[in-house]
Amino acid sequence: MNPRLPRFAKGKFALKNPEKYVGLKTPTYRSSWEQAFMRLCDEHPNVYKWASESIKIPYRHPLTGKYTIYVPDFFIVYNDKEGRKHAEMVEVKPLSQTTMEAAGKSMGKKKQVVINMAKWEAANAYAKQNKMRFRVVSEDQLFHNGKRK
Repeated sequence: MNPRLPRFAKGKFALKNPEKYVGLKTPTYRSSWEQAFMRLCDEHPNVYKWASESIKIPYRHPLTGKYTIYVPDFFIVYNDKEGRKHAEMVEVKPLSQTTMEAAGKSMGKKKQVVINMAKWEAANAYAKQNKMRFRVVSEDQLFHNGKRK
């Protein structure tokens, strides 16, 4: 974890490049990790457009069986090294909420992983249907400090 960022930051994000932001409401971050990702989207020259919490995806909650809505953290359109545009939905989550192995012995974290897996299955289907990509970004990708695995 990056020691310079408080873990539970919350607030409205101040856009430096408002022309890139295509969301309907002011971007709100619920963690310092989301804030760091917003800064990347806002300031990175290859990010063409982005939005925060702009897509709603129905899914069945695995613990209650009820249908509810999942809202991925971000939608981004970016240019790759060859200049081709790509669209992605991105979820920012702690590694401990992404796999059973990473959840350890915590029942709370294991329940969250089960719920997240159902959300992400729905998000992957939505992404495929809409010719885009869905991915989960954890602290490993956000704070790799220049080191790629």
